[in-house]
Amino acid sequence: MHMKKTLFLLLTLVGFSVQANSVLSMKERSALIDNILEQRFSDVLPHIMDKEGIDMWVLMSREYNEDPVLKTMLPSTWISARRHTMLVIYNPGDGQPLERLAVARYAVGSLFKKAWDKEAQPNQWKALKHIIEARNPSKIAINTSNAFALADGMTATEHEKFMAVLPKELKNRVVSGEKLSIGWLETRSDLEMQYYPVLAQIGHSLIATAFSNEVITPNVTTTDDVVWWLRDQTRVLGLTNWFHPTVSIQRQDNEVFDQISAFSKRPGENIIRPGDLIHVDFGITYLRLNTDQQQHAYVLKPDEKDAPASLKKALKSGNQLQDILTGNFKVGRTGNTILSMSRQQAIEQGIKPAIYTHPLGFHGHAAGPTIGMWDAQQGVPVQGDYPMFAQTAYSIELNAASFIKEWDKEIRIMLEEDAFFDGKSVTYLDGRQTEFHLIQSDEKQ
Repeated sequence: MHMKKTLFLLLTLVGFSVQANSVLSMKERSALIDNILEQRFSDVLPHIMDKEGIDMWVLMSREYNEDPVLKTMLPSTWISARRHTMLVIYNPGDGQPLERLAVARYAVGSLFKKAWDKEAQPNQWKALKHIIEARNPSKIAINTSNAFALADGMTATEHEKFMAVLPKELKNRVVSGEKLSIGWLETRSDLEMQYYPVLAQIGHSLIATAFSNEVITPNVTTTDDVVWWLRDQTRVLGLTNWFHPTVSIQRQDNEVFDQISAFSKRPGENIIRPGDLIHVDFGITYLRLNTDQQQHAYVLKPDEKDAPASLKKALKSGNQLQDILTGNFKVGRTGNTILSMSRQQAIEQGIKPAIYTHPLGFHGHAAGPTIGMWDAQQGVPVQGDYPMFAQTAYSIELNAASFIKEWDKEIRIMLEEDAFFDGKSVTYLDGRQTEFHLIQSDEKQ
């Protein structure tokens, strides 16, 4: 109780609308993460293994060199693998529960039963072989993938030793677990989706406070000040960031928007001034899930009460592009198809689009269909050819270019909001930005 009162005071001091019970204690988080894992193993993974026709999945990691998939399967109290952790997941079929075994010195929490007696069989690799032989699987999936980094977690050393220990008849049954890995990483469980909106709401609250006069004093505060405020306040909440935020400015000057600079160079420190259009890119990690959000604020000039009509119209074009994109989400449709359809429709409606939407979940740039990249607007080979599935989350990331007559230049409305696709429709986890955050200017400054 004392901890929650302290957290409430911290939230009040920084002006967040987040309620004290939005962020769980570490003990509460641990219990929830383990409950989520149990639900994923009982409800999510069997369906994926059945769909892919694979009855055994072998994953392994040496301490501090974790397979990115295995890392998501570890209990909440495990920060990394221990020694050489080998996991075997076996689907006996006929609707029976998955068998989860740890060929390791330790049981992996309550999630994987210890299945190696070192005293009886000193060689861990031979112990693994005996477990596989006893179950005689038709297909043995391992995490190797040429195209998807998150599905390529088995090291070359592990692969060599694994194949060497298997008899010939089992070698012939080894297949890539690429689709198992992607399916596991991209599919969200019911319990996860009860809490994912909380992450989005926390992120929005932080951005709203950062883009207000509580944090920004025009002609004094720099973009870097706002960046470090976001980093600090994320830590105040007991959360982390999966990337360093950026805050940038578009304003009435001679600088022309450059795609490469915008996406490959971090904006330098810059004083925020009246009349500026400010942009933030920000993401947090909580409950092993991630957010990825981009929004805009306008700094009012002393005689202004609202953002200029031309900028508000530009924001509406960005929202319109979001609607076009999410309207094309469909199970089985590839990322490249969605990209092509959406770009064509946007251009026909007078929008100058750039779409670079990606899956979201255990990773910020997560597994699943890539829907464009900022430098690949004609499609992305392989990753863009992956089809869309239900029960998946996405960072709806894009920009729409608009010419601002008063500034005599083209600007980009760069939006990014987190959303869930249930197989029929797309729902934003905590809404989306449809109006600018407004920052007041003091006439005396």
